[in-house]
This record gives sequence, structure tokens and C-alpha cells, in this order.
Amino acid sequence: MEKRGCGMLLPVASLPSKYGIGAFSKEAYEFVDKLVKAGQQYWQILPLGPTGYGDSPYQAFGAFAGNPYFIDLEQLIEAGLLTEEECQMADFGSDDRDIDYGKIYENRFPLLKKAFLRWEEQQKKAGLDEKEIRKYLKKQLRAETRDYCFYMALKNQFGGKSFSEWDKDIRTREDDALKHYKKELGEEIAFYEFQQMIFEKQWKALKTYANERGIRIIGDIPIYVALDSADTWAHPELFQFTEDLEPIAVAGCPPDAFSATGQLWGNPLYRWENHEKQGYDWWIKRIRRCFQWYDVVRIDHFRGFDEFYAIPYGDKTAENGSWQPGPGIRLFEALKEALGDLPIIAEDLGFLTDSVRELLAKTGYPGMKVLQFA
Repeated sequence: MEKRGCGMLLPVASLPSKYGIGAFSKEAYEFVDKLVKAGQQYWQILPLGPTGYGDSPYQAFGAFAGNPYFIDLEQLIEAGLLTEEECQMADFGSDDRDIDYGKIYENRFPLLKKAFLRWEEQQKKAGLDEKEIRKYLKKQLRAETRDYCFYMALKNQFGGKSFSEWDKDIRTREDDALKHYKKELGEEIAFYEFQQMIFEKQWKALKTYANERGIRIIGDIPIYVALDSADTWAHPELFQFTEDLEPIAVAGCPPDAFSATGQLWGNPLYRWENHEKQGYDWWIKRIRRCFQWYDVVRIDHFRGFDEFYAIPYGDKTAENGSWQPGPGIRLFEALKEALGDLPIIAEDLGFLTDSVRELLAKTGYPGMKVLQFA
């Protein structure tokens, strides 16, 4: 049971930064110090995943990966992997309040590539050959995070397109194609693995700093993953896809007081029967991953575990959707059996039915109250 406490919500991206977007930089450590000084106990953030199209943290290219935009460039300068001049020359946008995601996308990755190549040279000078460097990187990451690194290398190979537009052999993960591209794109895969390794080290250091000062991190995970993601490509059997890997239906919300035509999110929906057949293994891995990053986890759109809104794929609005049964308490029983009692917060805002309230009561998770809506 969580102790009663007070905290603040501040997305990492919203921290002050001279490099276009908030990061795991000295400003983040200063924010922790301010929380301590103000007598706070919690820092709540938004999802840490790598943002996809639309730059939403709720549409990530990988549920098991971190956002490379949050890597602190100052620490790479201190490590001799970048120069201050290189970072200052990069154009991250002119306004220090608004994030120019287009410019960050265009300028952040070339800088990170320079850092990666210099890191690689450092390893070679230390006596490692290319094969040993790749082996070292692989050992730093979970298999699911490596799936993301492979996925991003393939996206670049296919001009940034989603896997649904790749050549059929790699789209459907044929063994020969997987072997071919892993070999051909080895350097690019290693570049993304390097990013994830640095992300992990920097975030772990920041979280440790916060925890040692009595600040606990509340993380946030979307219920759904993006259509264009390593998760859907690596595990298509877990999603409502046709044989050609097109969505059958997608996620959203029905028309309500906020929107006359509803909300069309476009995320692929889960095949919950296949998750159940696999003992909810993917969800267990996902939640375990979250608790390596966070002290408390807020699960977005908790209502979707009771019933989810399914909109026919291709519809332009959410008006023709229908409610379908979710996994209910079975998922949370599997999580508890595998991981024990977890400090989870259920995002239970919006229109709730009696069955959602019943599910929330069974889980024992606290819900949410927003004072403006009280």
C-alpha cells in the first residue's frame, strides 16, 4: 500500500534545456532538488518511450525502449563523445519554450551517430574488435528492446515506412530475411543499441538520485501500442490483424460531450484470447520492464481492460465502433502471480460502468480524481 504523499507532474520533455527538449540533464537533477526543498515525495512523468508520428508519448515505436531525445548531450560531451561546439551548432529550433520535433529529429540523430562512432573507436582502442563490441551492446539490453533497435534500423532501410509497407519476407519475419537484414544492418542496429544503453545508464542515475532523496517516480504507460511499432511487428499474433497484417479494428472512444464524432486513436487492438493462451507473458514482461524504470506505474485508459471500444479499420470517425469484452481480472491475477503486489494507479477517468468499478475494486488499485472535475 502506498503511503499518502504529495508530488508534481512534469514531463521530462518539459524540463528547461538549451538543446531543444528536456532531458536527463543537470536541470532534471535541479528539479529533484526543488521537489525535496518543497517537501514533495513524488515526481510523475509521461511515458518515456520513443515518440512516433505526431510526437505523442502515447504512440511509441517500442513499448520496451526509451526516447533517445532524453539523452543528455552534456554527459556525452564530458565522456569525450561529442564537443560543445557540435552541440551548439545543431539547430534544435529558436524558441526555448516550444519543442520543434522536426528539427530535433533532423539534428539529434546525427549527433548521436557521431557519439556512437567515437564510442566505438574508444572500445577498439581498449582492445575490443567489432564482434566483441556488438556482443557487449547486446548484453546490455533486453530482447524486447533489441527488437526495437532492429525495427528502427529496418525502418531507416525502408525510408521510414511502417512495417506494413516493407517487403513481404521481412514484413512477415521469414527466417532467411531476418538473418539477411541482421547481417546487412549490423552497424545501424548497433547504433540504436548504443542509444538505448546510454538512455538506460542516464535514466538509472537520475532515478537513483531521486530515490536517495526520498522522491519516488510515478511512470505512465499507455494501454495500447502504436501500429507502427516493434511490438506489433515482433508479435502480430497478439493483435487484431488480418493475414496481410492490416488491422481489423482500431482503438478510440465513442462520441461524447467532448467530441461529437468520438476519438479515433488508431492503435491496433489486442487479441486478448491469444494473450490469455500465452499466460499474459507479453504483459508480464511489459509491467516488469516498467518497474525497472519507475517506482509506481499509472496505467492509462484502465477502462479498456474491462471493455474496449473497437472501430472498424478505415473509418474516418469513431461513430461506428462497438464495445467488446476485455481480459478483466484474469490479466491482473496473472500479473500478481508473476510479479506480486504492485504499486499501480488505474487511470479511471471518463464514463465508467458498474463493471469497470467492480474490476477496479477487485484489483485493489487506487483510481484517480481530478479536482477540476469534482
